[in-house]
Amino acid sequence: MRVLVFGTYDTSTHPRIATIAEGLAANGLDVAQCNAPLGLSTADRVSMLAQPWRVPMLIGRLASRWITLTARSLRLPAPDVVIVGYLGHFDVVLARFLFGLRGALRRRKIPIVLDHLVGASDTGRDRRLDGGPRQALLRMIDAAALGSADLIVVDTDEHLANLPLQHRDHAIVVHVGAPAAWYEAARAADERVTGEGATPTECPPTECPPTECPHGPLRVVFYGLYTPLQGTPTIGAALGAIAAGADAPAVDVTMIGRGQDEAETKSAAAGNKAVTWLDWVPAAELPALVAEQDVVLGIFGTGEKARRVVPNKVFQGAAAGCAIITSDTAPQRRVFGDAIVLVPPGDADALAAALLELARDRARLHELRTAARELAEKRFSPAQVVAPLIERLAR
Repeated sequence: MRVLVFGTYDTSTHPRIATIAEGLAANGLDVAQCNAPLGLSTADRVSMLAQPWRVPMLIGRLASRWITLTARSLRLPAPDVVIVGYLGHFDVVLARFLFGLRGALRRRKIPIVLDHLVGASDTGRDRRLDGGPRQALLRMIDAAALGSADLIVVDTDEHLANLPLQHRDHAIVVHVGAPAAWYEAARAADERVTGEGATPTECPPTECPPTECPHGPLRVVFYGLYTPLQGTPTIGAALGAIAAGADAPAVDVTMIGRGQDEAETKSAAAGNKAVTWLDWVPAAELPALVAEQDVVLGIFGTGEKARRVVPNKVFQGAAAGCAIITSDTAPQRRVFGDAIVLVPPGDADALAAALLELARDRARLHELRTAARELAEKRFSPAQVVAPLIERLAR
């Protein structure tokens, strides 16, 4: 089967489509890509709703990329199926036109698959664009995108149930998973440490001293866009609570990213001097950096959208061999079970307590790192997560 991955997607910021492409190729499908990244982040697109004078820039850039995509697609052999990468709300309309025409000329329909991680209206609500004409416009964009697809791919059962009723029978769930680079980073970290004679998680099965673990501070990382879904003010408040506590073990935290709730997060964590703030890390370097940490922080938002997702960073952190602490939501509990630490959404005290527990109990940390990594390798590699998609395409 010849598969064409198509659109203005950017795998450096949204790696989901890269995982799908890797998985399809690993299962023996002939995968080609026709990609012209748009160069606008999700935040850029959302901000245009509040700044309508920027919309012509979006239209101009989209037109330029579509001309490129059209020219490149015509030079490629006709595919058996087209997969439009996230954020493909507009691209799927172009794909429907281009490949509908090519299919008509061949007298054989070319199915269009839309990787629809999150709806535009959902994203708008998460970025606090509620109600009014802007939400109406975003719902129209979602409707046009969903109506242009023959098959819709979502990442959780909750997102499938959130689709309009008329689209659910041609939608499937494919877990986000993690690209191969994250598993390779974990193996490379193992090799570096093994060369030094010990693994960082080789700690005695007892709790460490209250104020100083002989194995060094607990190394914690968060990376993201500081959106309400991610609940970074909760992280900030937890870090502030850790710094204020008496006889607390050492916890070194790296916070990576910029975004909407950044200032509030930094203010809440201001009392903690063991936090390093980085604007961003290049996508190619991020897996290696994360694989050197002990714990990856997931999401802690309390909104409706936050209760329907299992974020990239949870899969990626598990693949990189880290323990995971994230919010106790139905999809995350169902997918990872007791291989990760779950705390109530928005509960800074519970998050602080979970971090301090792992800083003191390195045997428990080792158990969690091992459990998360084994689960990721068993169920969430690219080749494994695409199994439902391959089965549906075969039918």
